[in-house]
Amino acid sequence: MTTPNWNILPKETIREFDEKGCLIVRRALDKKTVAHLLEICDQLIDSDIKTSRQTRENGYYDGFRNCIALDDAFLPLLTHPTIFPMVVQFLGAYLHLTTSHLIYKHPDPPGTPDFARAPNWHRDYGRLNNDLQHAAPRGMLKCAYYLTDLTKSNAGATLVVPGSNLLRKPLDIPPNGDPEGALEPHLEPGDCLIFENRTYHAGGVNLSDQTRKVIMFGYGYRWLAPIDYRVQSQSLLDKLDPLGQYLLGETLVKTEEYQTSGGETPLKPWCEENHLPLVRPPVWQEDLALA
Repeated sequence: MTTPNWNILPKETIREFDEKGCLIVRRALDKKTVAHLLEICDQLIDSDIKTSRQTRENGYYDGFRNCIALDDAFLPLLTHPTIFPMVVQFLGAYLHLTTSHLIYKHPDPPGTPDFARAPNWHRDYGRLNNDLQHAAPRGMLKCAYYLTDLTKSNAGATLVVPGSNLLRKPLDIPPNGDPEGALEPHLEPGDCLIFENRTYHAGGVNLSDQTRKVIMFGYGYRWLAPIDYRVQSQSLLDKLDPLGQYLLGETLVKTEEYQTSGGETPLKPWCEENHLPLVRPPVWQEDLALA
């Protein structure tokens, strides 16, 4: 793999993400890409495909898990030239794709209160949180590419609580209300919301007259099992370059011998050339205080 020409983030941006656990990247996707993805996503939702389909909330929520395997239009998002380098700098070089999730949230039924949340406030990767409770480190990032206009309130955006990623205790969630500091981001088509697994978030109510459409790509350490697949098909892997294959579970060097490290990462040359750490240690409040 040739060394890519990716942007290096300012230290201030990395610290901001460490402190808040979330970040909005404006215009990550251009209008042409948004239009193409909308066409493909609409076709999938309108189809009778059952593979990896996920519906809930009485039909007001529809989508597909592991959507990267359903259409080639999703493949460029895997190593998006703006978003993916940020993931590497926030998480490290030894990672893989943990999920690719297409979600359509249709308008909620009349009379739905504006404090309704579906899903309710939670942290991602439940198995990690269940096993380690509030000692769970940052292990995964989600990159949510929004395809519809969410510049008005109560249009179905993903709500976040900046700074909740640093909590070592349960978040105080009042009944019929949101936690202190909750933020409803106002997003335009093509904007991307990045948040880590420890950042509390919830699905905002959709009281608009449009369906909220989003594609979420999640990345995690390679020792974390993917959420919506175990092994990708060879036909899908054959479409990708070595980096893409690595992110979908392939090892860089094929050998029958045991590799203590679990295998090299094709991201190593880029990280070394730009003096970036191959591994980012867990970040907690006390770490920021000492920085």
